Amino acid sequence: MSEIETFPKNSPHRDTAMPASEVMSAPERLVGVGFRCWLAGYQTSDIRCWEVAWHEFSQAVGTRAAIPLMSELACWVRAVQDGAGRKIETYPAPCRRFCRDECLAISMVAACQHSACPAFRACAVALLGSNKIDETIEGAECFARSLKDADQVLSPSTVFMGAGLVSPGVHGHS
Repeated sequence: MSEIETFPKNSPHRDTAMPASEVMSAPERLVGVGFRCWLAGYQTSDIRCWEVAWHEFSQAVGTRAAIPLMSELACWVRAVQDGAGRKIETYPAPCRRFCRDECLAISMVAACQHSACPAFRACAVALLGSNKIDETIEGAECFARSLKDADQVLSPSTVFMGAGLVSPGVHGHS
């Protein structure tokens, strides 16, 4: 069984955590777990965080396909961390829910896969708290393509999950 389990379906409030199984297929869950663990690894320098991500990805797509995915995940998450104008929040690795920032990250990748430009830009600004999103967008697009190449296609409806988390008038910091 995976390190990140899921809760049964329920209807979360907009401001609460979203259960990993709520409207989330395996690719969405994989992106959320990967984002969470890789960011935690950068923040703590604890290799065990990256090992959890590796385990999840290699279980989902196999070792060979996981290698390029991990590389693109690392580049994207590094761009998020470096471009953030605020602290990016994540839940601990074993948590079975995704927080707002994790949901924005998932939606951003889904929007990239489905060429929903206004949505991925809005998610990026909301996630970073900054308008300096170009490197993050580039990283998300590369990661999204790699996921697609590994047959990990996020649902188009996931794009709209992030839209519900973007506050009106959020423009970030210059």
